[in-house]
Amino acid sequence: MDSPALVEARKDLACALRAAHRLGLSEGVCNHFSLAVPDRPGLFLINPQGLLWSEVGADDLVLIDADGRKVEGRHDVEPTAFFIHGWIHRAVPDAACVLHTHMPFATALCLLQGGRLEMASQNALRFHRQVAYENEYNGLVLDDAEAERIARRLAGHTVLFLANHGVIVRGPNVAWAFDDLYYLERACMHQVLAQGTGKPLKLIGETVAARTARQIAGERQQSELHLKALRRALGFD
Repeated sequence: MDSPALVEARKDLACALRAAHRLGLSEGVCNHFSLAVPDRPGLFLINPQGLLWSEVGADDLVLIDADGRKVEGRHDVEPTAFFIHGWIHRAVPDAACVLHTHMPFATALCLLQGGRLEMASQNALRFHRQVAYENEYNGLVLDDAEAERIARRLAGHTVLFLANHGVIVRGPNVAWAFDDLYYLERACMHQVLAQGTGKPLKLIGETVAARTARQIAGERQQSELHLKALRRALGFD
């Protein structure tokens, strides 16, 4: 029987998957979210292979270990999820929650030569000096070498843009990671729309950008309230 902590962890992660689908951040039955189990060190929840994010329930989530191997669950796990999430959880110990998507506007920046999230909007400032970029695309992540390369690149950052691929966002819990995922896509959307006008972006200076990033980091209650609101709206309370 699941502990109370594991029950809540399942609800948080399933809610994040459902919310991501509702917001248009999912892609078929691909991509994956994972979460360290609070009271079972070395074990992680991850969404199953073959289910739409819109249909994933809390009890559909699969338990895997730090090597990405299935421990418990009635579903299988998509192979690239084993490599990507297993390696990140091993190489980045404070990455309790890891979210990988091909969400449209963030991925659009991954397709540009030298594509970068520019500090041009208030939403982008949340990620000031928190973004890393992997500039080489090497195909599907189906081996340890490629997965380790990605994990090492993410270390020390909360966001990783993968060239020609998508993004990874990580955080200490579902609330923070999902809130960052949501606002990352919003920041990328605003940038893509603004750049589509053909006019130059109005960039925000370093001093103001750094100060605003600190202000946003100091109000993480908003992230927790966001997840609580989503759990109410999606029936996970």
